Amino acid sequence: MDALVLYVRLHDGRYHGRGDWPPSPARLFQALVAGAGLGSSLSPSDKAALQWLEKQKPPLVAAPLAWRSQRGVCFYVPNNDGDAIGGDPLKVAKIRTAKIFRPYFFDPAVPFVYVWTLSEQQSDNNCAPRDDVYGYAHTICSLAKHLYQLGRGIDMAWAWGEVIGEKDLEDYLSTYPGRIYRPSTGRSSTTLPSPCPGSLESLERRHEAFGKRFEYTRAGKALQVTFHQPPKPRFQPIPYDSPPSRQLYELRRSPAAEPSFAPWPLTRVVDLVVRLRDGAVKRLEAVKRLEEALLGKKADIHRALVGRKPDGTNDIPPEDRVRIIPLPSIGHFHADRQIRRVLIEVPPTCPLRADDVHWAFSGLDVVNVKTGEVQAVLTRSDDKGLLRHYGFEDDGRYRVWRTVTPAALPINAWPRRIDPARRRDEAKPGDERVAEQGRAAAAVCQALRHAGVQARVETLRLQREPFESQGSRVELFAEGTRFAKERLWHVEITFGAPVKGPLLLGDGRFCGLGLMAPVRDAVPAVQVFAITAGLTGQPDPLDVVRALRRAVLARVQAILGKDKQLPSFFSGHEENGSPVQRTSSSHLSFAFEPTSRWLLIFAPHVVERRAATLQELKYLSTLDVALEDFRELRAGCAGIFSLFPAAIDTGDDPLMGSSCVWETMTPYVVTRHAKEGEAKKALEVDVRTECRRLGLPEPKAVEVSNIQGVPGIGLTGDVTLRFGQHITGPLLLGRTRYLGGGLFLAVHQ
Repeated sequence: MDALVLYVRLHDGRYHGRGDWPPSPARLFQALVAGAGLGSSLSPSDKAALQWLEKQKPPLVAAPLAWRSQRGVCFYVPNNDGDAIGGDPLKVAKIRTAKIFRPYFFDPAVPFVYVWTLSEQQSDNNCAPRDDVYGYAHTICSLAKHLYQLGRGIDMAWAWGEVIGEKDLEDYLSTYPGRIYRPSTGRSSTTLPSPCPGSLESLERRHEAFGKRFEYTRAGKALQVTFHQPPKPRFQPIPYDSPPSRQLYELRRSPAAEPSFAPWPLTRVVDLVVRLRDGAVKRLEAVKRLEEALLGKKADIHRALVGRKPDGTNDIPPEDRVRIIPLPSIGHFHADRQIRRVLIEVPPTCPLRADDVHWAFSGLDVVNVKTGEVQAVLTRSDDKGLLRHYGFEDDGRYRVWRTVTPAALPINAWPRRIDPARRRDEAKPGDERVAEQGRAAAAVCQALRHAGVQARVETLRLQREPFESQGSRVELFAEGTRFAKERLWHVEITFGAPVKGPLLLGDGRFCGLGLMAPVRDAVPAVQVFAITAGLTGQPDPLDVVRALRRAVLARVQAILGKDKQLPSFFSGHEENGSPVQRTSSSHLSFAFEPTSRWLLIFAPHVVERRAATLQELKYLSTLDVALEDFRELRAGCAGIFSLFPAAIDTGDDPLMGSSCVWETMTPYVVTRHAKEGEAKKALEVDVRTECRRLGLPEPKAVEVSNIQGVPGIGLTGDVTLRFGQHITGPLLLGRTRYLGGGLFLAVHQ
């Protein structure tokens, strides 16, 4: 498949644009329009080509490696208010204003590259015949020759374009000396504006309005000037990801032996990494095939693989180093956790080419230093199944993560060592143990910052024992390594928001330690948000709940994609739009508790008091991601709520606690009006039927009051339930339980 490739080079190796790095596709599109329309209006053919370009999918972007100074340079420039000085250039000093520039610096010989894949039906919004597609592409290449700047006015540039084949493109990108950014469907730290249908038209409107931004009107002898803000251009924000190059290898027995796995003990993970690392370094240094390519790269080989130069100095950022990640076998209760696979990860900013690094590890022998025996051979593998257990190659996000290999924490987190011969005399008091745990927890939080994890930590568990039955204690990992056993901890972290993997923490993350795996079934079944501001008066709970439901469905739809059908688990409706007709709860329930000012979302298995199905766990994970940054709710007349995630104390909270007596906070609505003569008896029968449906014990007494028939809704009333044993919340019963109706509170006696 061919591709349209545009190359842009800046004269000075500096980029002064603010708000985006690399220069976004939107900036390139604006530069193309400015160059094409320089001195005249756009020709019909140029306009048609630009309209075709704006309808294409976001391009791949490649940019040279750059750095940005922490200190800026101050320039004093005119503030475009020449009318204030009557247009006199001699008075321009009066309207100068200070602007701080912090440019990006890079090698000007390395171009910026923008790649659009060409096909007859490549666009989501337009289908053009093959001849038109290539005609438009060649027109864009011609327009690129008119480009004269990219970024601010001082960023002078020139560009050229070509249409090349897929093989040539892959060869060029494999040797590109910079970082490659690809459009992503998920969330990313890099978001770049990209052209979309209507971008060209919005630029034309802005250009026309810019010439009419000042309106002069005369009121008597006075001349009034009215400023009109030109409309903003239209672009769509696109998340861009620059993933590392990963290659999975298997530890196999030597070819002369049986071609099966050669499992490596979990507790010798550091030894395995050191052997593989040193073997790859020797291979890169000694190979003749790469002498020219690696000329002068000896220091870079040690920096990228070992983390320091041959002379012992260290001048490479940790994020630029190659990571050797042994992967213990997990994913099943009976998995033995021995190491059968190794993942090699080359970051996009590594000074070595990814192909060279992967070549160095491919077919590498793991040799016993004492006997010279080849214990295993590193063999390339395409089986990516195990990677998902660690969060690699997985779009999922998870709240709970546990170490598979212990994390090595800094020296200041060491606990005091007790002499085994004097255990009783040197026993630690409780306050000392608490202080040690506190220092270790602080070190874990620091390690999370080093790993780039910004999510809030809710709970931390640190222990010497493994969290799984097939794991190993931390002391066994320290034997024969530079890591003292006092530094090693098994860690379990519960985050306040779902976190995307992979996660490797601590000082030993480049030696196979600190590898974490997500706990996939640890998904919150009840989402709680506290209203911190914006609640006015005493709004109708049903109006608030409906606004909450609309917001949640919109956020889930944004995660799934606009073209995907919203599952009935979230909406409560079938594909044809009709309500789900089932006797049991099959979708989310929403509620508003005005006393605590809480908004609540209940999973169906919590309401039904059963275990969640695998499909429901997947849906709940999607919901968790959708609500990750849910901080505002517009609830109409009720106000604009500021929200913050809250935690419920399941012991004492009236919604989730335990009690023998429960009474409704919101009116109960009967599911079916039984023909029992009087309304009180009909409501009581319906409540008992609902309790049996949920598997609750038969109430000893059902007290109803405030009974009334509401047109269009049915028979409603307040209910008090008295059980012969303690019942744990939540308790939602009745026809309107999905929208906060029939919500019961525990009465503590």
